[in-house]
Amino acid sequence: MNLKKLTFLGILSFIMMSFVVSENVFPTVNLKSLDGKTVSTDDFIKDGKVTVISFWATWCSPCKRELDAIADIYPDWVDEYDVEVVAITIDNSRQLTKVPGIVSSKKWDYTVLSDSKQKLQRALNFETIPQTFVLDKEGNIVYSHNGYNPGDEDELEDVIAKYAK
Repeated sequence: MNLKKLTFLGILSFIMMSFVVSENVFPTVNLKSLDGKTVSTDDFIKDGKVTVISFWATWCSPCKRELDAIADIYPDWVDEYDVEVVAITIDNSRQLTKVPGIVSSKKWDYTVLSDSKQKLQRALNFETIPQTFVLDKEGNIVYSHNGYNPGDEDELEDVIAKYAK
């Protein structure tokens, strides 16, 4: 085979493998609750609800703005779509001591978990936060977004509405 054909086949193989590898199934990983209990991601991703997963950190201002914006409309989402929001901090063990105070002062009514060793973050292969995923009722990733701009929560609601049917 000539070099062009080999290059084309190599690129085609890489593209096909990318689709096969990214099954869009949310990984099963053990995390910690704020009171130190071990929680499996399976506990909340396979409960028959659309689930929003938001990765954040205490030092990340856009993360806190996103979670604040969601907090304002979260009760409506629960009533209308029966959605669950899980906020997962990637703070290390030293920074983790600040998390309960922030959650309490902001009155975030979410499940808040810790991925202080970044196992889930590595499994999902992302670096930038905030990183937000929407999972369908079977636990498949149907939407992913990083960063935050005011109004992103409206796009998020559109995705939730689509999969909550």
